This record gives sequence, structure tokens and C-alpha cells, in this order.
Amino acid sequence: MADPARARKLAVRIRQIVSAAIETQIKDPRLGMVTVTDARVTSDLREATVFYTVYGDATQVEDSAKALASATGVLRSTVGRQTGIKFVPTLAFVADHVPDTARELDEALERVRHADAELARIRAGATYAGDADPYRRPAEDDDEDDPAEDRADGGAADDSSDVPTRSRSL
Repeated sequence: MADPARARKLAVRIRQIVSAAIETQIKDPRLGMVTVTDARVTSDLREATVFYTVYGDATQVEDSAKALASATGVLRSTVGRQTGIKFVPTLAFVADHVPDTARELDEALERVRHADAELARIRAGATYAGDADPYRRPAEDDDEDDPAEDRADGGAADDSSDVPTRSRSL
């Protein structure tokens, strides 16, 4: 097993070499506007996966994939010459779908922004369905009547009422 740092450095170097070789050495007319986005090397340094994107439609992506597959040997020998390592990793080219996914996410976020703006516009003139303050408050007792008026005997004071009563919840 190789050091993971060495594998990362080799991956970066392979990405640079392959992108420069695609520009200068590969003259295949099927090759479109190819951008090498990333390269990853296995921990044993035997296999390298090169990720790329193609600017264009689906036919240009397919044609570029075929052109890269046919140029794999030339690109591998170029990587071997420029890196100087004992065993040159095999190259596998994989179309990178991250830019397409990012574009779809941007479109989805834009749709959500428009929906939020529409919701804010609708909410601007809205009123509450019920009261403005939906919380219940305890009823306030405004009539502070004299307790003597409420007695059945007509308000006559009873001596027994002067004795304080004890309640359980002191």
C-alpha cells in the first residue's frame, strides 16, 4: 500500500498531464470540448479514474467518450513518461455528472425562490381567521359588590361570620 498523500499527489499530477495531453496530443475529430475535472488513484497506485465533462449535447458526450477510450494507450504512455514511476496506473475515463446535478439544483432553488416570493405576496394582505389575539385570558371581575347584599337575611350581620375559617390550602 502506498501512502495516501502520495496517491493524492499522483492523482493531481495525472489530472494535469491528461488535460494537457488532450489539448496538445489528441487530434481525434470526435473529441469535443473536454474538461478534466478530477482524477483518483487507488491506494495501491495500480488504477486511476479520470473524471471529465463535455460541453455539448448527448451525441458529443458519446463521441468524446469513444475518442477518450481510443486514446487511453497514448495518454497512459504520456503519464508514464512524465511521472517517471515504475508502474504506470491504468486509466479509466468516467463522465462527471456533478455539473449537471449542480445546474439542476440551481434551477430547483430558483423555482423555490419564486414560490417563496409568491407566498410572501399573498401573505402581505392576509388577515387572521379568528381574533387577533387567540389566547384566552381570565375573566376580570369588575363588579365589586358588597358581600352583605348577597345574603339571604337582607344584609344583617351575623356574629358567627366574624370567626375566621381555616382552609386546607394555606
